[in-house]
This record gives sequence, structure tokens and C-alpha cells, in this order.
Amino acid sequence: MPRGGRRLGAGRPKGSVAKPKQDPFAPVQEALGAGMTPLEYMLIVMRDADADPMRRDRMAVAAAPYAHPKADAIVAGKKAEAAEAAKTAGHGSAWGDDLTTTVVRLAA
Repeated sequence: MPRGGRRLGAGRPKGSVAKPKQDPFAPVQEALGAGMTPLEYMLIVMRDADADPMRRDRMAVAAAPYAHPKADAIVAGKKAEAAEAAKTAGHGSAWGDDLTTTVVRLAA
């Protein structure tokens, strides 16, 4: 079974002309040149009713971390809870004075 090599009809046709490329960052550069922040640009695109819905959704996702902070995703585990409880152990009880550390220096 042959592999690789030249295949008839494959590839770009001879004499075809390349399409001029449009700069995808042109609207962003224009907005920044007008003194607009990236967040303001994202919010304008997100609120534009004539814009493509997929583009509006992507702008909403991109702007969300700047407009709405995340809730604390870090949940303390058992070791962290035990360490925190050890810091306050005995406070407000009869044993509170027994848990304080004191430095004892021996005379030489």
C-alpha cells in the first residue's frame, strides 16, 4: 500500500491569487486608540444587539473575571481546619494559660 508522495489534483491550483488578509485586531486597536480600555470594548461588543451571538458570548466570558470576582474556590481541608483550631485552642477556658509557650533559660 503506497504512502505519501504526489497526488494528482492535490494542493493549491496554479495561478490562484491570495486573498488580502484582514487584520483581526483592527477593531481592538481602533478602540484602544480612542482611549477605550479593553474591558470597555468588551462590554460594548457584548451589549451590541447587531453583533454575532457567538462573539457576544465570548466577550461576556472574557469580561466576566474583571466585572465579577470569583467566590473563594479554596475550601479548607481537614489539616488546615485542625491547624486553625490549634491556634485558638484553650482561649477562654481554664486551660488557656497552660498552652502558652514560655522560654526557659538555664543558668550555666
